[in-house]
Amino acid sequence: MKKVYLDYAASTPIDPRVLKVVNQHLKTTFANSSSLHSFGQEAQAVVEKSRQIVAQALKANPEEIIFTSSATESNNTVLKGVAWANKHKGNQIIVSSIEHDCVLKSSQWLEKQGFEIIKLAVDKYGLISPQNLKKAVSKKTILVSMMQANNEVGTIQPIEELARICKQKNVPFHTDASQSFGKIPINVKKMKIDFLTASSHKIYGPKGVALLYLRKGVKIEPLLHGGGHESGFRSSTVNVPVIAGLAKAVEICQKEMSQETIRLTKLRNKLIKGILDKIPDSYLNGHPEKRLANNANLRFSYIEGEAIMLKLNQLGIAVSTGSACSSQSLEPSHVLLAMGLRPEEIQGSIRFSLGRWTKEEEIDYVLKVLPKVIKDLRRISPYV
Repeated sequence: MKKVYLDYAASTPIDPRVLKVVNQHLKTTFANSSSLHSFGQEAQAVVEKSRQIVAQALKANPEEIIFTSSATESNNTVLKGVAWANKHKGNQIIVSSIEHDCVLKSSQWLEKQGFEIIKLAVDKYGLISPQNLKKAVSKKTILVSMMQANNEVGTIQPIEELARICKQKNVPFHTDASQSFGKIPINVKKMKIDFLTASSHKIYGPKGVALLYLRKGVKIEPLLHGGGHESGFRSSTVNVPVIAGLAKAVEICQKEMSQETIRLTKLRNKLIKGILDKIPDSYLNGHPEKRLANNANLRFSYIEGEAIMLKLNQLGIAVSTGSACSSQSLEPSHVLLAMGLRPEEIQGSIRFSLGRWTKEEEIDYVLKVLPKVIKDLRRISPYV
């Protein structure tokens, strides 16, 4: 049976060039990077070289890069760390209504601790209005957190404009760039970003490692206390092999980003156009142009997305009904609800996310089998 993986937004396969680096360091760089002997210093040198590579990709300073275990940890660190370090200044945090669950649930937890959380609405494409942010920021605001690109619908936000508003109001700005890092050029200095989150396993690197950019001079309380690793921002013995793998993955993305964007955009557009042309009552979710090159989120009337996903899986095609982190939930997507879709519209949504090994013949295969899948499901649907 043909096997087609179109769930790159959930996780990417590790690139063989990255795996080679990880394996090399698993064998040779085993010492604790905090140790003062030569083995420890060799490990520390690998970590610092990796830090330089990541910093260069973001146009940041190496000392502003902190390695963590996941984007979830990085996001929790920013929201909770900034809240506790700045509670004497105010208690208001602004997020968008379409943030990843780890941001929204961190916000809910902070609300229980007495912080005020404002959720900014989005338009029908999932876009945040800079004007709405400008109105929402007050003297009590101590942090604004807005994702650069949405994990479900791929809509890209006007981050530079949003961050500039925050800079004018002297409010720290955080962006979750887990979906966009490695796909869109990012310059944290030019874009006035104070905190940025990115993840290794979204860019063909190993799982269990991520990064957090902390602009020099920002006030933040660490989540983890211990030996003072990562300049005191993240205590834990440093995982050298996967950090080296993350750095290699970043290097590859930086080198291949332009060409890969062109290639994926062409395939994505072919997929979207093919589906909309071939299947009646199908619609694109998210912005038609301001979207990630690899994201195609579509909805199909009268049927359930889960049924589509299972049928495609039987045909060897892996897709998603939304965020992988929330895929066990039976609740309608909070992202699509925020965009104004009704629950019955949301239920028929599917996310196709393309990646480094997606081939045109795989897109052709999807366009060949999907119309029949939809037709068969509609035939037995109680909603038609």
